[in-house]
Amino acid sequence: MKTALLQLCSGDNPDDNLRQVQWMLAEAAAEGVRFALTPEVTNCVSASRALQERVLHHEEDDPTLAALRQQAEELGIWLLIGSLGLKTHDADGRFANRSFLIGPDGGIRARYDKIHMFDVQVSAEETYRESAGYRPGARAVLAETDFARIGMSVCYDIRFPHLYQKLALAGAQILTIPAAFSPVTGAAHWEPLLRARAIETGCFVLAPGQTGTHPTTEGKTRRTHGHSMVVSPWGEVLVDAGTEPGLHVFDMDLSLVEDARRKVPSLSHIRAFDGP
Repeated sequence: MKTALLQLCSGDNPDDNLRQVQWMLAEAAAEGVRFALTPEVTNCVSASRALQERVLHHEEDDPTLAALRQQAEELGIWLLIGSLGLKTHDADGRFANRSFLIGPDGGIRARYDKIHMFDVQVSAEETYRESAGYRPGARAVLAETDFARIGMSVCYDIRFPHLYQKLALAGAQILTIPAAFSPVTGAAHWEPLLRARAIETGCFVLAPGQTGTHPTTEGKTRRTHGHSMVVSPWGEVLVDAGTEPGLHVFDMDLSLVEDARRKVPSLSHIRAFDGP
């Protein structure tokens, strides 16, 4: 099945970002793509909470979501919007980091709110506290399509293998891991973590990423790792998008899921144990 990863360098202007995504999706559909995926925070990459408060919307009136739902219907494709930054009605005013699976009829087939927040100090110069602006989700999501069952996740979730084991045991054949990965941790950990999640579960891993130095009108400039990847259920890297924005089309053979699990049926070998 023809599938496409969109590697983006989104800025802090959602309108500009939307135009870039729409252009890439049209190109993907022209190449016969049936399933397309965008990265984390497709609509706005920004370190400024004040700017986010001005430009983000609630799900019900978000223009990026509405436009991409319409385009998915017009193109007749499945679309994973890696995530959108969205306002919530929470009393503390924090945003949601929400991934959407859109069907070829434009309907929202699944929603997933990122569970694990990126609260780390990579170095003296590079500190992140995602939970200050975003509230964590609390529910794992397995989405049904007419071609596969998809386990949804976002970025920092990748470091918590129990989430992916649970999704695989529930029937996931594809794991989606859209990201805006730090350049420092990306260089050290991105590929090995993606390959590990594929090998452990026997799933395809589809990981569209943000890349480069992001256009910024306000606040600290952000940089991301890029290297959007497709990893086979056997752990082979089938696509590595490098560091330039662009569209990456590949043929996904879902029979490889069954093949990998037949060779190493580790999911059926899981045992309960005591201790430590």
